[in-house]
Amino acid sequence: MLDAYLREDMTEWKTYVDTLHITHYTLHNNSLLYEYGFCGYMVDRDKAHALPYVKQFKQHVQAHKSQLPKGHYEMYMSAVYVYELRLHESMRPVKAMSLAQSAVQLAPEDPLTLAYFATCLFFAPKPFGSKQAALQWFERADKLFEDPQWEYCWVRAMTKMYIEQCHQKLKK
Repeated sequence: MLDAYLREDMTEWKTYVDTLHITHYTLHNNSLLYEYGFCGYMVDRDKAHALPYVKQFKQHVQAHKSQLPKGHYEMYMSAVYVYELRLHESMRPVKAMSLAQSAVQLAPEDPLTLAYFATCLFFAPKPFGSKQAALQWFERADKLFEDPQWEYCWVRAMTKMYIEQCHQKLKK
């Protein structure tokens, strides 16, 4: 899956996400993480077909709230609100940012929550966002992603990409 992400070939991810059915969905640590990433891709690249994926992702997050690691429910629900906003399905930007902040407070040593919050700061307009603040959070996440358990995590690769983008944008 990491190789497909790096090649920007999301057909493998689509196949994976399409096989997740809420009725017999067993929470696997990567399942929601792949849904989160795939929804982001769809919202960015194929808005016309993204909404069913976002709705499915939201159902999965809500159905497994009690099974998620600390901060992950908040992180994923924040992402849902961002996706819905970008699809003009709801207008909850403040709630999305608030949930992202809560995720970091609940899991300050989790590179996924840190990278997610950094992504929010990277894309949010001022006064909510800042490339400088995003860079600091991405760098914190990057240090935690050095743990071998994250070697094949697509968010680790994304974090490194955004660190480079922050440096480029801050040089201008």
